[in-house]
Amino acid sequence: MIERLRELKLPERLTGKARANGNGAPKPAPTPEPAPDNKELIAQRDRLLEKFTVMQADLGGAFYEMAIRDHVRLDVLTRKAGELQRVDAELLAVERQLELERTDAAGHCPTCNAPFGRADRFCPQCGSSLVAVAGS
Repeated sequence: MIERLRELKLPERLTGKARANGNGAPKPAPTPEPAPDNKELIAQRDRLLEKFTVMQADLGGAFYEMAIRDHVRLDVLTRKAGELQRVDAELLAVERQLELERTDAAGHCPTCNAPFGRADRFCPQCGSSLVAVAGS
């Protein structure tokens, strides 16, 4: 999960990799204006990423507090991990949607309506075969 967060192209203000101009002050990076239909997806991705980060920190904090008190409750941790996994799956779906819109998706799955790429033989969301769909 952490590797996926590193792969995200976060604004430089969040990653701390601001470029410096001649006088040492950070120079804002020019960002291309996203297409209007992508703005909503990008906002949704940003909300989910923030929620994921907060929930991940909360899960770690809960485990730490339980561990130092020597009273670990696996049912609570499992529930929190399940909620985190659900948000992670939503985030992955939104990221995939954005990526497919950038690369021009080949179509949508007839079973779950998730977009798929030209090289996909199975739906990345539900696993249904896409061979007949791509061949038509």
